[in-house]
Amino acid sequence: MARSRFIYTLSQVAGMIGENLELIEEVTANSDNISEGELVYVSDGSEDGTKGLTENGIEELQSLLADIRTWDGGIRKFLIETQCDPKVIDRIMADEMKRDL
Repeated sequence: MARSRFIYTLSQVAGMIGENLELIEEVTANSDNISEGELVYVSDGSEDGTKGLTENGIEELQSLLADIRTWDGGIRKFLIETQCDPKVIDRIMADEMKRDL
């Protein structure tokens, strides 16, 4: 498959696929969750830069999130296991509840 030449910031991805930005940030905090080369770090002039995903990376992210949602405990369990801040978990789970409506 041809390599995508476009990189989308995590903020753009969240808007494109209708996912919570903090959830995407938590998933991509572990670079093992997305194939090598599909999650990239972009220098934006800030100290830390920003992360971006290729089109294939976005597809992988969507697939992973769909899979996680089928697990016993779903998104909440994933976030707890990744030692996510409890306040962030609460915000993400509030958005998850809205998805279910």
